[in-house]
Parts: sequence; C-alpha cells; structure tokens
Amino acid sequence: MRLIGKSGAKSAAAVEADTDAWAESPESTAAHPGALPAQRTSGLSERSPAPGCGPDSLVHVSTRQFAAAVGAYGEQPGGEPAAGAALDPAGLDSTSFETALAARESAALEARHRQAADGGDPDAACRLGTLLLRRGELEDAESYLRAAAAAGVRAAANNLGVLLHQQGHRAEAGQWWRQAAVAGSAPAAHALGLQLRDQGEEEAAEYWLHFAADHGHPLGAYALGDLMEHRRDVRAERWFKVSADAGHREASYRLARMREAAGDKETAETWYRTAAARSHARAALRLGVLLEERARTDRSLLDEAARWYRQAAQNGEPRAACALGFLLRDSGDVAAAAEWWQEAAEAGDGNAANALGALHASRGEAAAAERWYRAALDAGDQNGAFNLGLLCAGTGREQQAEQWYRRAAYAGHREACNALAVVLLQRGDESGAQPWFSKAAEAGSVDGAFNLGVLHAGRGEQQQAQEWYARAAAEGHGEAALQLAVVQEQRGNLAGALQRYRQAAAGGSAEGAFRLASLLDRRGDADAEAEHWYALAADAGHRRAQVRMGVRAAERGALEIAESWYRRAAEAGSRSAAFNLGLLLARQDSEAEAMLWYTRAADAGHGRAALRLALLALRRGEPMQAENWCRRAIGSGPAEVAERAGRLLGALNAELSA
Repeated sequence: MRLIGKSGAKSAAAVEADTDAWAESPESTAAHPGALPAQRTSGLSERSPAPGCGPDSLVHVSTRQFAAAVGAYGEQPGGEPAAGAALDPAGLDSTSFETALAARESAALEARHRQAADGGDPDAACRLGTLLLRRGELEDAESYLRAAAAAGVRAAANNLGVLLHQQGHRAEAGQWWRQAAVAGSAPAAHALGLQLRDQGEEEAAEYWLHFAADHGHPLGAYALGDLMEHRRDVRAERWFKVSADAGHREASYRLARMREAAGDKETAETWYRTAAARSHARAALRLGVLLEERARTDRSLLDEAARWYRQAAQNGEPRAACALGFLLRDSGDVAAAAEWWQEAAEAGDGNAANALGALHASRGEAAAAERWYRAALDAGDQNGAFNLGLLCAGTGREQQAEQWYRRAAYAGHREACNALAVVLLQRGDESGAQPWFSKAAEAGSVDGAFNLGVLHAGRGEQQQAQEWYARAAAEGHGEAALQLAVVQEQRGNLAGALQRYRQAAAGGSAEGAFRLASLLDRRGDADAEAEHWYALAADAGHRRAQVRMGVRAAERGALEIAESWYRRAAEAGSRSAAFNLGLLLARQDSEAEAMLWYTRAADAGHGRAALRLALLALRRGEPMQAENWCRRAIGSGPAEVAERAGRLLGALNAELSA
C-alpha cells in the first residue's frame, strides 16, 4: 500500500497515486469542510499552526532579512566564523548562493523547531518530526511525532502512522491513522481506507475513502473510484472525475478509458490529453491511437499522433515505440521504424519483435527474421510461432513449419489453425484437417471459414459449403462471395449474382470483378461500369480482363492501348492475348513478330492461331508445314475451326496426291 499525505514540496492535489508523500503537516479546520463521522469521536484536539512556520509554509526572505534574523552569511552564533567564511557571497554565482542560502535557512528553521519542541511545544514537535521523517531519520522523528500525537496534534498522528507503516508496524499505524481520521484528517482517512482495503474490509475502506474524498482529498477520490470500479459500481466514474479535476493524472487516464469504453471518444480524448500533458505514458499512447484513427479522414493528425507516441515511448511505454514504428513505416521511413521497433522489442514487446522479423524476412534475411520471431515468442506473443511457421514453409522446411503451426494453433492462434489444416489437407489427411479448419473458423478466421466451405463443396455437401461461404463473405472474403455469386448466376438469379459479384470485387477478388463486368457487359446497359470493373480486374493481373480491355480498346481504334493490354496478358501466358496480339501486329505490317505470337498461341492449344499459321505456310509455299498446322488446329478446336482446318487439310492432301 502506498501512503499519501501532504508534502512541503507540493500540495495534496498535485500528488500522484504512484508517489510516496510521507507526512502531513498541521491542518486548519477551515481547510477541510464537512462534518466528522457521527458515530466516531476523537480525543485529539485541533491546534492552529503558528503563522509563518512549518514545512508546508516556509517563509522566503531576502538576504538582508535573513542576515538580520540569523546573522551575517558565513558567521556562526557567537561571532565565530563558519567553515567557508572567507567566501564573499557577492563572489558566488547565483545558483550556489541560493543553494547555500536555502540550506542555511532550513538549518535555522530546524534549530528553532527543535528548541521549541524540546521546550514542550507539540506543534513544533510535529513539524520537526515531519521534517525528520521526510529526511528518513525515522528513529529521531518517532519520538517527536509520538509526543505531538499524544498532545492531540492531528497531523502528528497521521505522520506517526506513516512512520510506523514504513517500519512494518501496520496494526499500530492503523490505530494512529484512525485517530487522526476521526479528528478530521483526510490524508489519514485515505491511508486508513487503503489499509482496510488491502485487508479485505471493503465496506470500512469505502467509508473512510469516501470521507477523504468528501473532504477534498484527490487521492481519496481516486482510491474510492478504483474500489468502486473493481466492484463494477457505476459511481466509480464520478470519483475518478473528482480526482481528475484536481489534477490526478492516473484518474484522468482511468476516466478516459471508461469514456472510451462507453463509445464517447471525444471526451476520452480530452482526458487522455490531460493525463498525457502530465507525462502519463499510457495516456499518451491511447491519445496517439485515437488520433491515428481520426487521421483516416484527416491526415494532418498523423504528426500529432507521432508526437504523443514518441512522448509515451520516451517515458518507457514499449507499445508506443512499436506503434510509432508502424506509423513511420507507413510514411516510408523504414529505417527509423526499425529503430523504434528494436527499442520496443528489447523492452519485451512481442508485436515489435514480430515487425522486425517481418522486415528482415522481406529482405531475405532469414536468420535475423527467425531470431526476432523467437524473441516475440519468448515475450509471449504466439504470432512469433506462426511467423516462424511461415518462415520455415517459405524456405522449404515443411516439417518444422508444421511444428510451429501446431504450437501456435494449440495456443489458440486462429490463422495457425488454418495453416496447419492446409498442410494436413495437402498431405491428404482430410479428416485431420477438418477439425483445425473448424477451430479456425469458429475463432473468427475468414480464411478458415472459406476453406471449410471448399472442403464441404469437395464432398458435394453444397448446403454446408454455402453456409461457410456466406459466413466468410460477411467478413469481407472476396473469394467466398465469388462462390456464392456463381451459384446465384447458375440459378438464374442475376440480381443476387450481381450483388455477390460486387461484394467479391470489393473484397479484392479479380475474378469477381471480371465476372461482374462480364455480366454488366451482357446486360448492355452499364458500359461505363463494366469498363471500370474490367480495368480493375486487369490491373490486378487478370488475363481475361486484360484481353477484354485490349479488345475494347481496339474497337475504339486505340491500337497502342490495345497492344499494351494484349502484351501484358500474352506475356503472362494467355493464348488468346497472344493470338490477338499477332493479329494486331499483322495489321501493322509486323508479320515476323506476329508469327512469333501466333506460334506461341498455337503451341498453347489455340486452334485459330494454328489455322492462321497453316494459311500463312500455304501462302509461303510450304505445304508440309501447312498440313502440320492444320492437324494441330483440328486437335485444338473449336468445332468451327476444326471443320475449316479439315477442309483445308483435305484440299492439301488432294493437291499433294495429284
């Protein structure tokens, strides 16, 4: 338990929940409005502090006033020169002089307190005991605090409780806190409430924390909010706000989290800012996250998000360093991103270690990637095991890949479940694969749901397949939506097919975009939209879409554009594109290159290309070559081409036999 009281260095309102402020000074009744607990009485009297003295009210005097009060600088009482008396204050720099002056002032003040306390003044004994307690001189402080507490000084009772708690005498500490709290001490009530809470006496703890909070003690309000939140009491937010309004940064953070959980991100951002401005690392991290989310519509917020991430990272929050790394990577500064990821990873952030591993893997640095993936796994991030599986699979170590997938899958990693199922299915172990596909799908893996659909479809279980495809499509899986669309089109439900094809295209399916364009093209009433989807599919590398874009460009007379699309598709292996490119080149008098593309198309089984080559061979007077290409055309089809090639072959045979 951490005990908080007033400190001469800062007010109770400024003390944070993670700071040990050891002692409380004498208080005035006016400073703590409100009635004392009705069922409790006090034997401690309230004493008014002497004006202008005490550790909470040090009097700052000028050099002249100080010299008049305690003697000239460098002299000791009795006129004897002190050590260093030869130094002239005027010759010292201002910092050294002020430090020396403050030390002399403090020593003089302590001497006055000691003299008064030894003369029986309980208030002076309280102040002296408090000063010694703060300095860590517990044995000397205890005697003065006991004397003052016995004389009824409330602050002394509280501070004596703090001292005893530090010494491990918790029961007696609680007794003194109780006496001080009954006498109206809010810090004592706070300390007593914390002690009772730690002992499991929550009802009594709530009473005293409530008392402290009602008497303006921000730490009491925070502790009360914490206790209530633990019990899921909706009143917790009220007390966090009371403490936050008084400047308590942890209360501001907790209040912000509650507002964010309630969906009120605007208020949450305000309180995160309040806490982050007081160097609260987690608040700065969450503020950065909210700003980055808002930056999707306002890119100017990214710089501010980066600043808060950097502040949180510099205050020891590795997750912020990791987030800053991703932000820098997305902006193109991969080198700086790697530095922040390394800092976060070395501090134990598994996500950052995985990011470093992926960076090295993308560069082909498998050994370094594996080292960071293992570091992520050591940090408890099961993504490390999954990524090790991917790395091993990519380098041909299939058995090791399966072991890592299995380890991550048993730890509940849904994509590892799917990957393991794929490995088992590829090995022919369908019965072993299905449970892992099911586990992945039930855990929310859209790929797992899609693959489970494929598995059922392969068995002819169309209803189950459609159910899993629908589940995956609902999560944006383009290929699953494509499967649903094909079924709808086969059933004649063109409206349903269009809807699903649109969903497939939006989910990144190039085939879905092509089929959507084809359906719109056949309908004939949405030419511009059809062109859009053809282009989208073609840009994604869909070869039939590229051929269709070439055909449409050629129909418009845009031959250069047509040639460009044909070449892309032909070089990717499209025989139709190779044939069309040959036709286009032939019209442009590039017969030699056209022959090359005809030949490539014919070798790939394109009947029309083979027939065209037969005709060209016949034109060149090469009947044997023409006969060979005719036979190829007959074998490749389609029927119309085969019929024409057959007639040509018959004519050739007749001519050759004649």
